[in-house]
Amino acid sequence: MPQRTHSKSLLHTLFLAAALSLLSAVVRRERRQQLKVASNRRKNARVAPRRIAVSVAFATLFFAGAAFSAGAGNSVVSLIDPSTESAADTTTTDTTTTDTTPAPASAPTPSSEPAPEQAPASEPASEPAAQEDATQVDRPEAPRAVNQSVADTASSGADSTSRIRASFAKSASKKPGSHQASNVGGKSAVQTARALQLKGPPVIKTQPQPLRKPVDREPEADEPNVAATVWLYRDLPDPTPPSRRLKPGFARQLKRVSHRNHVDWALTLAVLRADGERGAVPASRTRLVDLTKQLARRHANKDAWASVLSIEGRTGFADRTIALRNLYTAVGLQALVKGYDWAQPHLEKQVLNDRRISIYPGGRSDIQRHRVNVRVLALLAYLAEAHGQVTVSCLISGHRLYARPGVVSAHIYGLAADISTLGGVSILGHQQPDNSVTEKGVRNILLLPAELQPRQVISLLGMGGPSFPLANHYDHIHVGY
Repeated sequence: MPQRTHSKSLLHTLFLAAALSLLSAVVRRERRQQLKVASNRRKNARVAPRRIAVSVAFATLFFAGAAFSAGAGNSVVSLIDPSTESAADTTTTDTTTTDTTPAPASAPTPSSEPAPEQAPASEPASEPAAQEDATQVDRPEAPRAVNQSVADTASSGADSTSRIRASFAKSASKKPGSHQASNVGGKSAVQTARALQLKGPPVIKTQPQPLRKPVDREPEADEPNVAATVWLYRDLPDPTPPSRRLKPGFARQLKRVSHRNHVDWALTLAVLRADGERGAVPASRTRLVDLTKQLARRHANKDAWASVLSIEGRTGFADRTIALRNLYTAVGLQALVKGYDWAQPHLEKQVLNDRRISIYPGGRSDIQRHRVNVRVLALLAYLAEAHGQVTVSCLISGHRLYARPGVVSAHIYGLAADISTLGGVSILGHQQPDNSVTEKGVRNILLLPAELQPRQVISLLGMGGPSFPLANHYDHIHVGY
């Protein structure tokens, strides 16, 4: 039992020692914080008078500078505007004369000075000036000297204009009556300086701009009813994109149904296209059967134009249908299925071997070297089908580089052909606007579909669209893409 009591007292002693050490630590911490707060307060108390002194010093400097600026501004204004100084001088004169002696009734005031136009009219004008000088003898000169010193200080850092004004002010202050005398005889010195300054040259001198060099007119601009055109040539895509080509199944069906009813497949397809069917499958099998039977009953094999006219009743529709039939017959059904670019080798051989198409040796060489665009080949085959005979006078070889100054000809790119004969009739001498061979040829060219429509159809006839006349095309029809 005594051992247990001794161990308990030891534990109590250790516990009290730990508590006392913790309490002393807390007290020391609180004391340090109080000392730190007290030192901060002392610093703030010491810094506050310094800040007040600095603020007072800056305020004093600010108001002193403002007062100096105001005094300098008044002095400069008195130098620039003499009316202010004259008004102040008048007030001083009136006050001085009132204090000493009464002012003479005949003495003129500066406001009653004669105008500059009336000064040289009479000599007695010098007497009022003398009286004015006598009156101004009693003026105090101290303010003028102060103003002069301020003006000299301001003019040292000013530009040339302020220097001129200060020099005139100095000359006026040397002689008390000079300013009034100058006002009597004419303009004052400051007004003269202003007049000289206003009459000076402008800061930015206007530079006359030369007129633009006139641009040379293009040859088409000199022709009546023709607008000048600049042609830009580039690689052209296939005239029939995949979306416009016929489906192979429809092409076989078209050929089979037309043959069974003894009708040309090209005429059947031309009727559908002229009627607005632009898709890859223009008609169903039922429509094909009905259409071919109608054409057969109207003897389409003997007179295709009359049979189409009897179906629609419009000559324009019939003309377009026959033009499309001639084109489809010339290029073949496979070209409409696989594209014109695919059919180019076939068209080259067809044009070279067709006895209806006459081409000069240089042009034949151009076709053999694959330099002629497929559109031109299709055009030649189409014209041979429509007119029975075609003579080509120019393709690429033999044509000059420029169609006109600065414009490369379409012939150089293989995109143009010159036709000199159609149906065995020469273009030369047959370009009348009424049923001539040129008029028929241009009309057939303009009836081509949009994918083969040329950009230039030049002859002596202008029939709308891309066709326009030029005087130097009197012996051929130029067709360019």
